[in-house]
Amino acid sequence: MQNQLRAAESNHVDRGTMKIQVTSAVGMVPVEDARVTISYTGDPEHALEQIVTNADGQSDVLELAAPPLEYSMEPEQSQPYAEYTVEVEAEGYRPVNVEGVDVFSGELSLQNVQMEPLEVSEDELKNIVIPANTLFGNFPPKIAEAEIKPVDESGEIVLSRVVIPEYVVVHDGTPGDSTAGDYYVKYKDYIKNVASSEIYATWPDSTIRANILAIMSFTLNRVYTEWYRNKGYDFTITSSTAYDHKWVYGRNYFQSISRVVDEMFGNYLSRPNVKQPILTQYCDGERVTCPNWLSQWGSKYLGDQNYSAIEILRYYYGSNMYINEAEEISGIPASWPRENLQVGSRGDKVRQMQEQLNRIAQVYTSIPRIAADGSFGPATQAAVRRFQSVFGLPQTGVVDYATWYKISEIYVGVTRIAELV
Repeated sequence: MQNQLRAAESNHVDRGTMKIQVTSAVGMVPVEDARVTISYTGDPEHALEQIVTNADGQSDVLELAAPPLEYSMEPEQSQPYAEYTVEVEAEGYRPVNVEGVDVFSGELSLQNVQMEPLEVSEDELKNIVIPANTLFGNFPPKIAEAEIKPVDESGEIVLSRVVIPEYVVVHDGTPGDSTAGDYYVKYKDYIKNVASSEIYATWPDSTIRANILAIMSFTLNRVYTEWYRNKGYDFTITSSTAYDHKWVYGRNYFQSISRVVDEMFGNYLSRPNVKQPILTQYCDGERVTCPNWLSQWGSKYLGDQNYSAIEILRYYYGSNMYINEAEEISGIPASWPRENLQVGSRGDKVRQMQEQLNRIAQVYTSIPRIAADGSFGPATQAAVRRFQSVFGLPQTGVVDYATWYKISEIYVGVTRIAELV
């Protein structure tokens, strides 16, 4: 693999990109002037890039060698992604080393690195190892379950309505593994992590959307039915592919996946007259086949044929599968106003958004301060566009669904008012 990558690098065959975001583990504060070294995983002595982060804790977008795009388009090919090691050092913080950051041809890989301040941490190197994507590596297949849980018959405790949680608690192992750690993970970050671990970011947009909807609905079924808590556990979901999804502590995710999650995170899949989100199970469709479940590779081929996301889902789960919207999104100051805010918009929602942007700008200083006057003018548009640039959203200057909730998310993070749910 390393020889293939070096050949690609010298011949400029296929390239992917990577961007690093470095923040403090306390308060979401960006870490400026962090020293970042990029090398091939397996060859850490050969530094490919050495850079420092800017005032927003971010690196420039780096171009890196990647295997040919076609490797990710068919199963049983050579490894379709390159693996890099990202080492980060910063004064006053515990150093972090992330091995196995994957980079695909033509895709932007986003590596978030949280650094622990030395006053609350030891100073020895923190090492994170990202395993293979589940489509390429060997992982246990899903143990089949009923897609609708008989909660009324069993008397189990369930939520009264479908709510998007702010956090899920991920048990990093099988349910009965008492040695595995539990992690509080933001719901959107959890979905981005799982999708980046289980499908390829190079696949058609409709395929990515269909798979993400299946992942979200499955997860929300676990949340809604309090599945593991009713079994005496203190977590929401596990990282075991035999029981749930593959989640990897500290892994990178991809811009193509991140943007879809930001647009759709309030959705789940439902059937008529069924209150709970459907436990939408799936398999790769090649090494493991699963009638009546979504096939990941099969969904890719349907995406190639221009099937929409809902058409892909109905192909596998049946024609009575529908995309639904959660009644509530937890942990946010206020809901999206259900219309885009843009130049010419006025009112309390604009003022609230401006106030939140100004608070964020105290920490992310490249975002300009604006008058919180409830009037969306050119200055507000410029601030929104800069916010979108910093946080990986399309730079439209319009506060759409994804931007509204991203502003809310970052505002909650920097003001430390988030409550674990």
